[in-house]
Amino acid sequence: MGVATGSAAAVTGMGLVTAAGHDAKTAWSEITTADVPHGVRSLEELQGLPCDFMYTVEGLDLDGRLGRDSLLLDRFAQLAVIAAREAVADAGLDPESWDSHRVGVVIGTAHGGLRYYDEQQAVLVARGARRVGPKVAPLSVNNNAAGGVCQDLGVRGPSLAVSTACASGTDAIGTALGWLRLGRCDIAIAGGAEALRSRLMVASTCRMRALSTRVEDSARACRPFDADRDGFVVGEGAGLLVLERPEHARARGAAVRAHLSGYGSASDACSPVAPREDGTGIEAALRGALADADTAAADVGHVNAHGTSTVMNDLIEAQALHRVFGERPLVTSTKAMTGHALGAAGGIEAALTVLALQEQLVPATVNLDVLDPRVPVEVVAKSARPARLECAATTSLGFGGHNSALILHRA
Repeated sequence: MGVATGSAAAVTGMGLVTAAGHDAKTAWSEITTADVPHGVRSLEELQGLPCDFMYTVEGLDLDGRLGRDSLLLDRFAQLAVIAAREAVADAGLDPESWDSHRVGVVIGTAHGGLRYYDEQQAVLVARGARRVGPKVAPLSVNNNAAGGVCQDLGVRGPSLAVSTACASGTDAIGTALGWLRLGRCDIAIAGGAEALRSRLMVASTCRMRALSTRVEDSARACRPFDADRDGFVVGEGAGLLVLERPEHARARGAAVRAHLSGYGSASDACSPVAPREDGTGIEAALRGALADADTAAADVGHVNAHGTSTVMNDLIEAQALHRVFGERPLVTSTKAMTGHALGAAGGIEAALTVLALQEQLVPATVNLDVLDPRVPVEVVAKSARPARLECAATTSLGFGGHNSALILHRA
């Protein structure tokens, strides 16, 4: 069963800022050719913690590229603006000539400007209230990225920040699909952004035993679906798509990268920190996305899985994937190359799924040495695998029991 073109959105552009690369082309090349991640670094602000490393975006002159505008943007919002600029340019759009009232922005984030909030809390404790900066409120709120992108590009249509933990980026893209279907806008810039360099949050997540503590071999610490996995590794970055109503894309002769044809969302109603052990939440989200796309499970040839490298989450997700798709799709987790970028993960992985469809290539799950024997799906390991792909899915699971999935078709 093919793409439901009447209800799909055209993906016409993308922007990526990740530990694997500062733009989509570089990130894709690194993710599909490197056999070990190069973006993992120990951070001074995390020294002394059981996990003092994360996947970071280094060498990107944010202040130079953003100028004075960077002063009113937290780091996660700065990354979002850079990704949005790339996505809009990639789509061949000119913010000087588009109808700004018909453009929308929806960006997901789990923690927003927590980094700046942490910094100013330390100032308050160490130096007193008179030394606290006046920008805590505008920089720490979750809508700092969505607002910053609107201001940078002159967008005057609907704008929204989505926060559903690690499902935020995927839910933002699903929300944008709904906007386009309802005619609220002709163009939507959607995805996620995150920059969690927070000593407090990392320390707390260590206490939850959710993070890998392989400090002696940090580049190989994130190992989704591996029998020896012991937790995820935090990453930072942004991933945004430009989505358009198909008739709008056709009218301007846009090159379409893929079709976003379905979105599904479901709640576990179970735990604030763990998915349901039976995986019925993510299963329901996937089945909802397939129904929304009018697509059969048998048509899906590839799944970019949430695959965080945590012991139970990977197993729960893999078993749910098997119930929905059987053994057919080629499954991968690209988090071993980007880290778990939390609220940005869904946006980053949606962009990588579009590229997999375009390039007919499934990225490998690097660091996967021995597949957990309880995982019942085929996980691509060691090297990227060519494949004939017409349809692919990507999944996200978040604290609070949030589950979401997208279905994309080849253009």
